[in-house]
Amino acid sequence: MEQKKGWLTSGAFAALCGTTKETLRHYKNVGLLLPAHQGSNSYFYYDVEQFYDFYAISIFRQTGTPLEEIRRCLRGQDTSATIELLREQKNRLEAERQKLEHMDFVLSGALRNLEFGPGPDMVPQTAWFQREHLLALPVGELEGLMSSASNEDEMLILVLERCQTLCGQYGIQTDFQLGAIHQAEQQGGPGAISHLYTRIKEKADLPYYMEKPAGKYLYLCCRGRWDISEGYAVLNRCILEQGLKTTGNFYACDLAGFILNAVEKNAASMISVRLLE
Repeated sequence: MEQKKGWLTSGAFAALCGTTKETLRHYKNVGLLLPAHQGSNSYFYYDVEQFYDFYAISIFRQTGTPLEEIRRCLRGQDTSATIELLREQKNRLEAERQKLEHMDFVLSGALRNLEFGPGPDMVPQTAWFQREHLLALPVGELEGLMSSASNEDEMLILVLERCQTLCGQYGIQTDFQLGAIHQAEQQGGPGAISHLYTRIKEKADLPYYMEKPAGKYLYLCCRGRWDISEGYAVLNRCILEQGLKTTGNFYACDLAGFILNAVEKNAASMISVRLLE
């Protein structure tokens, strides 16, 4: 069989490139990557240098570049056109990366909440919580935007619209799972709601940014109910009876979120406050 130094059969070239002979045959048929040589035995061979042609094609394909654009780029060997195409694909990849990061943020949060544990209902416990970044909207500001006849659904609409607007304005990502912040009363229990919040992916330079600090928290889960007022009473009673020292705000957050909360029996919320150590 005729084979010269640097020539590779389609099988050997496919193995070198980590692909299949069928893929090489397709690229040949569409004129994208033609074998460099044809031997006297009518077999086709590739040059080892064509590995880089295949590698370039693979990169372009993975970024969603149409075959015709790839063909034009490889055939034309036009530097300015290639630079422009690479820039377009880099921008496309950056947009896709941001989408994937947002998806990871949303799904990780939902998974963490749902896996928080099938722990007991209405039983105070302690755990270490990581820091969270919040987009916190003052309740007083929201109430000022509503009429006296507005109901809870209208408040929710307003909160979601404000979150959408601020996230777009400041280029931040949120999972739209809502919570409430209660400033502590003098005796240590939770007072009235001061802010409604949603988690955001990272610290942001905006007026509505707040941080829920990392630390050891006293918390309890309220399961199977939308009304969690009893949970506040149970947590406050635990603080008073055990003489616990707390610091900062009380946080109430939705655990079931957008996945399960349409059914009350699946509803789950958490109330937490940081302990002084």
